[in-house]
Amino acid sequence: MILYFDAFAGASGDMILGALLDAGVDLDAVQRELQKLEISGYELKRERVTRRGIAATRFQVLLEGGADPDAPPRHGAGHIRGHDHGHDHHDHHGDHGPHGHHAPARPLREILDLIDRSALAGPVKALSRRIFERLGEAEARVHGVSPADVHLHEVGAVDAIVDICGAAVALHLLGMPECHASPLHVGRGFVETAHGRYPVPAPATAYLIEGVPSYATDVEGELLTPTGAAVLTTVCRAFGPRPPMRIRATGYGAGKHDRVIPNVLRVHLGDPVTAEFGAGVPAPAGAAGAGGPGPGWALERVVLLETNIDDMNPQVYPHLLERLLEGGALDAWLTPAHMKKGRPGVLLHVLARREEADALAAIVFAETTTIGLRRSEVERWVLPREWVTVETPYGPVQVKVARLGGRVVNAMPEYEDCRAAAREHGVPLRRVWEQALAAAARLVRDGAGDGA
Repeated sequence: MILYFDAFAGASGDMILGALLDAGVDLDAVQRELQKLEISGYELKRERVTRRGIAATRFQVLLEGGADPDAPPRHGAGHIRGHDHGHDHHDHHGDHGPHGHHAPARPLREILDLIDRSALAGPVKALSRRIFERLGEAEARVHGVSPADVHLHEVGAVDAIVDICGAAVALHLLGMPECHASPLHVGRGFVETAHGRYPVPAPATAYLIEGVPSYATDVEGELLTPTGAAVLTTVCRAFGPRPPMRIRATGYGAGKHDRVIPNVLRVHLGDPVTAEFGAGVPAPAGAAGAGGPGPGWALERVVLLETNIDDMNPQVYPHLLERLLEGGALDAWLTPAHMKKGRPGVLLHVLARREEADALAAIVFAETTTIGLRRSEVERWVLPREWVTVETPYGPVQVKVARLGGRVVNAMPEYEDCRAAAREHGVPLRRVWEQALAAAARLVRDGAGDGA
């Protein structure tokens, strides 16, 4: 599946979530996942608005039971449970919502700890961490300190934590699609920050978009915020024209203000179409033998990392595989091997998206005794898939649903959800798993799990 962000009017954290909700992501499912973070004092609001005649979804994080986050801050609005610093928290989205001078300075390590100790799914934790680490690196460069010493101002507020983790949750619910984006529209003029008046793009944003196509026009204001830039430059593998795809859904996320252009972020969600059959032209049925997609599945190009290991404590392998999967690996596994001099060993395989291969290679070198790693690009056929949440007697469980020709052909409960529910209720894991499968079967039978 491909997700394309059309950022002709820029992007902020709330616009990204608004667009994903408008494209079909379930707000209740996002909210249930965000409740796994130890933060409170906020609620989520979704409303339909128009921007220059375009209907769009406006997503907001309201503090303290619906307080306007763009209003002057109130003491203690939004806090980390067990870590109440007595600061005011309010919206920090530049021109999409003012930065303000009263934003709390929260250490980056505190935000990362908040994510790590949450019950969020592993891929959501890993993606949320990567986004905040990019923000931290950019802020560290701005202020001339190390990332370990950086304190985040605007991006440390509760609403920004919700925006970033919420975007990671939404992408997880969509099955972590391959993300692309247009060149980024940054705006022009000045923006008020906790440190004073800065030119657009703000210094952190300028660092975040290094190496990424961007542009400015005569549209005034901060169109691309640090949060928006961090999310898009972390999740998107390429910036340019929309890749060939068969669009399944389009969504619009609204910014706060009306402008001379529609102040919306547009997203397209769909299935990839290989170049062999032309941009936007579906592959003929039965074309899989020619190397293209088959009827109902798509062709992806991914990276395979491999190395042989015969001199490492085997107790390390479970930890290694866990780190690789949390780091964004599509899959990671071990194969027994007979090495030179008759020694038993293992062959480590890591399947990854191209943009994440370098980071995963660094994990392998750091966690294992290997001094060499093979890298090759491979193709794989994949079915369209998505995450749905089903209700069981032991609570909600996420199920990954795969489709062939629009029909559900496989449904697999999320192991970590089932394990957590089994532990909480003191029942066998198998019982929770069977209940989740039965709920998924009912979903399909009733038609809710079928798509066109």
